[in-house]
Amino acid sequence: MLYIFKKKQFLKDLLENFVDIHCHILPGIDDGAKSIEESLLLIKKMQALGFKQCIATPHIMSDFYPNTEVTIGNAYQNLITELRKNKLNHIIINPAAEYMMDAHFETLVTQNNLFPLKENYVLVEMSYFQPPIHLEETLHKLILKNYIPVLAHPERYTFYHARKTYLKTLKNMGCKFQLNMLSLTEHYGKSTKTMTQYLLEEQLIDFVASDIHHENHIEQIHNIVLDKKEKQQLSKIIETTKNTFLLS
Repeated sequence: MLYIFKKKQFLKDLLENFVDIHCHILPGIDDGAKSIEESLLLIKKMQALGFKQCIATPHIMSDFYPNTEVTIGNAYQNLITELRKNKLNHIIINPAAEYMMDAHFETLVTQNNLFPLKENYVLVEMSYFQPPIHLEETLHKLILKNYIPVLAHPERYTFYHARKTYLKTLKNMGCKFQLNMLSLTEHYGKSTKTMTQYLLEEQLIDFVASDIHHENHIEQIHNIVLDKKEKQQLSKIIETTKNTFLLS
């Protein structure tokens, strides 16, 4: 009997010249890379996956990671120096930030003092325990300042898992949604994977990113297998991400 085995479709096969808009590879300033050596290791492995450009997005959280343009800029310059020393010139690294939507963030919005992904795109997140009390008001203020909010990993906020349709309210306000690659698996739990499937089905996802913090994340991304439908969905989103954020 002749058996025909279908070739597995891996996410990594779609990542040639990928632009990653959310990762924690700057050394020593948040819960991502702890050292220059770890940063270099992550970047080498990201490059091996096909990444062409990475926008490093360290957390800015007033209580835990009170980063500023100075702390981010210093970490970035140290990394760039080491990249040159190690002749890692085939991947572009740019600095930005991932903002917790807390009281400090509202102050930064008022001051027009934000570190965007590119042009007017700003990466934002919220607590995993509860949404900001004035979430819609905060997003509205951001939009009035001509910024485009990009909500990091909406699939991971479990308080929306029982009220999925509310996310459409945020989309209708002008908020973009960024999916984490590992949410395609059960890495964050079954409920998050189910929410991911819903968001993809409803075509609510605008961008996809790695949210890499450490080497294990890269190894897991390397092994993600897609079904035919997921491949079609992700192919479009990956192209949109590249076309939106690739440096000209």
